Amino acid sequence: MRSIVRATPFVALLLAVASPLVAQQAAAAAKIAYVNPQALFANAPGRVQAESAFVKETETFRAELNRLSDALNAMVTQYQKDEPRLTAADKERRQRAIGFKEDSVRGRQQQLEQQATQRQSELMAPIMEAVRKVLEDIRAEDGYAMIFSSEPGSSPILAADKNLDITDRVVARLKTMAAIKPAPAQRPAGATNAPSGVTRPRPPV
Repeated sequence: MRSIVRATPFVALLLAVASPLVAQQAAAAAKIAYVNPQALFANAPGRVQAESAFVKETETFRAELNRLSDALNAMVTQYQKDEPRLTAADKERRQRAIGFKEDSVRGRQQQLEQQATQRQSELMAPIMEAVRKVLEDIRAEDGYAMIFSSEPGSSPILAADKNLDITDRVVARLKTMAAIKPAPAQRPAGATNAPSGVTRPRPPV
C-alpha cells in the first residue's frame, strides 16, 4: 500500500510559495525570507509521537490483510493441487471463487487505505498547524511580506542570500514548543487502526 504524504500538500498549507517572477518582484518591494520545510517538520512538536501512534495503529490492519492474503494464497495453492483431477465445470467454479476472493481482498485493502489516510490526516493536522503558527508569528514579528519554501527540487528559489534563511530560528521556536507541549492523546483500545503496507508519516517534500 501507499504511504502517507508527499510534495505539495504540506508546503501549500504552511508556506506562501510563488513563481520565480513573483519572488523577484517581492524581493524588490518587500522584506522576504525562506525556510526548509523538511527541517521544520523534523523538529515540529508532537511529530515523533504522531509517527509512533500511526505505526502502532497499523498493526491491526496489517494483521487482517495478512490473514486475507494467506487465505487467498491457500485457496490458489489448493486449486493448483486439485486441478488435474477436476472436471471442466469444477475448474470454472473454483476459478470463479478465487476471482471473487481476490476482489474481496482488493476491496478491503482499499477501505483500509482510506481509513489509514484519514487517520494520518488527524495525527498530522495539529503538527502542521503548529509549524504554520510559528511561521506566521515570526513573519508578523519581523515584518516579512512572504516566507518561501527552499525545498530542493520544488522551490521557486534558484539562488538567495543565506541571511534570508530563517529555518534555524523557526526550528528553535518549534523546539521550545515541543518542550512544553503535552503528548497527543492516544486512541482508545480497539479503535480503528491503519492498514498493512502503510508506512510511518513522511515529511512532505
